[in-house]
Amino acid sequence: MSDEQVLSSVKDRELVEKRRNQMIKGAMKLFKEKGFHRTTTREIAKESGFSIGTLYEYIRTKEDVLFLVCDSIYEQVRERLSLSIDLESASVDNLIAVMKSYFYLMDEMQEEILIMYQEAKSLKKDTKEYVLQKERDMVGMLEEVILTCLPEKISHQDVALLANNIFVQGQMWGFRRWMLQRQFTFEQYMDRQIHFNLQMLGIVVTEK
Repeated sequence: MSDEQVLSSVKDRELVEKRRNQMIKGAMKLFKEKGFHRTTTREIAKESGFSIGTLYEYIRTKEDVLFLVCDSIYEQVRERLSLSIDLESASVDNLIAVMKSYFYLMDEMQEEILIMYQEAKSLKKDTKEYVLQKERDMVGMLEEVILTCLPEKISHQDVALLANNIFVQGQMWGFRRWMLQRQFTFEQYMDRQIHFNLQMLGIVVTEK
């Protein structure tokens, strides 16, 4: 998390991290139930296990809490996506494995992703740009995987488009689940999206 983005009057970095993690956990629960605008800082403090006075030792505004929540969500996605990436294994199978890992991650974190997209518009311009850069960085991770696994099959422009497609397709299950699950299980949705991505590249994968 960025100490430059959210100031704290407490100088003990370990304590700041501990209290902010409590804050993020408490705020996440409340944002899921009530949304950002209907949640008060007093409620966040109570859910986090400390007083409103203590809360304001670690943040300045309620928007700071929202920033910490969004930053935490993106960091979780980045860390867990990184675990699925093996750039030493440059193959179509490796690309498929990364896509599947990302789709499963988005399914698991769909509530968090919804919170982020619904509420991030309330961030101030500078913090919003910081959060958006995190998203661009993750799309960049997918671009690197695609370039490594398919170095001669796709142009750089198409790499960017495919990476963004994968990024949005994973999140779309959370956004459109209410409609999609009438026709697909999650696994069916994931497999079809991956199939269409590979088909666009002219890659035929034999069912195993």
